[in-house]
Amino acid sequence: MTDNANNKLRQLPFEFEARNYMGREDFMVSDCNIQAFEMLDTWPDWVSFGLLIYGPQGCGKSHLAHLFINKVRQNLSKPQEASIIEAAQINSRNVRRLAEENKCLVVENVHRGNNEEALFHLFNMFNEQGRYMLLTAEKAANNLHFSLPDLQTRLNSLPSIAISEPDDVMLKMLIVKLFNDRQIIIREDILTYIINNTERSFAYIRDLVKEIDEVSLAYQSAVNYNVVKKAMEQLSERKTKEPDLFDGF
Repeated sequence: MTDNANNKLRQLPFEFEARNYMGREDFMVSDCNIQAFEMLDTWPDWVSFGLLIYGPQGCGKSHLAHLFINKVRQNLSKPQEASIIEAAQINSRNVRRLAEENKCLVVENVHRGNNEEALFHLFNMFNEQGRYMLLTAEKAANNLHFSLPDLQTRLNSLPSIAISEPDDVMLKMLIVKLFNDRQIIIREDILTYIINNTERSFAYIRDLVKEIDEVSLAYQSAVNYNVVKKAMEQLSERKTKEPDLFDGF
């Protein structure tokens, strides 16, 4: 930012929620995720009743989960027989109902700290009843390190597919999509600058586009080099900032 711009009274941006497009045509496919995308398309001709998809935060696991549930519902007589639930919401009180009501279930964000007994029983019920289960996680099964050995063994036995951090093809598509979700058309030269200077991380790109949008609104400026540089600086400062004892109060 120029000194003149910094001296201007900056406008505080309103928090507008970026629209998250979750249709099949909105899912971006490249080498980093094509295996997971194609595997979900083969359902119900799976070799196992379940599948684990794992990858970094923001890599599209939830988008795939919604696409999968839509596919399943189109093939079931009762739409309510397929649903998505966070692993943290599964407990001893609802595990039997989940197994009885769902022909297919997506369990999102499986990690150590979930109710392991409930997950174990849910896993067994779906396996024994010939029902289908898709699980998502940030880590491979053998890196989840559950304290319940039987649950760890069951998860280790599931077929699993990794989604890796974005390659250049995915990076470009992702940046354009995230800006489009915010109704921003990004110039090709600005896009190239971001690609050449950014971290190769789904989570970072998501945070960066949000930061760019907020800086652009605050300075009442179109997205240009100065706006992008300012956003990158602010993200960097936020990451390196020492935690304040009074943060959160």
